[in-house]
Amino acid sequence: MTIITIAIYILILLFSVVLHEVSHGKVADELGDPTARLAGRLTLNPIPHLDMFGSIIIPLVLIFSGSGFLIAWAKPVPIDPYNLKNPRKDSALISLAGPATNFFLAVISSILLHLFNFLSIPFLSIIGPILVIIIRLNIILAVFNLLPIHPMDGFKIVEGILPEEKAREWSQLQRYGMIFLILLIFPIAGSSMLNNILQPIVNFISNFLITV
Repeated sequence: MTIITIAIYILILLFSVVLHEVSHGKVADELGDPTARLAGRLTLNPIPHLDMFGSIIIPLVLIFSGSGFLIAWAKPVPIDPYNLKNPRKDSALISLAGPATNFFLAVISSILLHLFNFLSIPFLSIIGPILVIIIRLNIILAVFNLLPIHPMDGFKIVEGILPEEKAREWSQLQRYGMIFLILLIFPIAGSSMLNNILQPIVNFISNFLITV
C-alpha cells in the first residue's frame, strides 16, 4: 500500500467507527439514557471517540504486518442501564445499532457505486475505489462487532436474547473477552485467526454489494 492509500483507509475507518459509536449513543438517548449525549459523545468530531489502542495502534499493526484484515474500534460510548426501561433488551438494541449503521453505510455506498457506474459519472476511476473501500471496511466492522465476545456488540446482543437465567451465566464470560479477542486479532505466520474466521463472510457480503 502507498502512503496515500493507507491514509484513505485510516480516514474511512475512523469515520466509520465514529458513526458506529454515535449510533449507539443516539439509540440509547432515544431509549431514555442521555449519558452519551451529556458526555458530548453524540458528535462526529473523532477526537472524543478515539481509543489509542483500538483506533490507532491495532490498525497500524495490522496494516504494516500485512495481515490482510483491517479492523479498529473507538472508545465505547457511556451507557447507564439504570436509565433504560428494560435494561437487558434495550442494551441489546443499543448494541445492534452500531453494526446496523455499518451495514447501512455499506449498502448506501453500494447503491452510489452502481448509480455512478450506470450514469458514467466523471472521475469514477477515483470515486469507485473509495466507495469499494467504504463497503469493505464497513462490512468488516459490522461482522467483527457481531462477534459474541466481550466487548464486541454481539456479546450484549446475545445477552439480550437469552432468557434471564442464561443471560446471567452468559455475562460471566465477559471477563475472558479481551483474552479471546487478542488471541484472535494478532497475526501468526502472516495471518490471524480472526482473518481466517471472518474473511469468507466479509468477502461474500462485500462481493455481493460490489458486483450485484
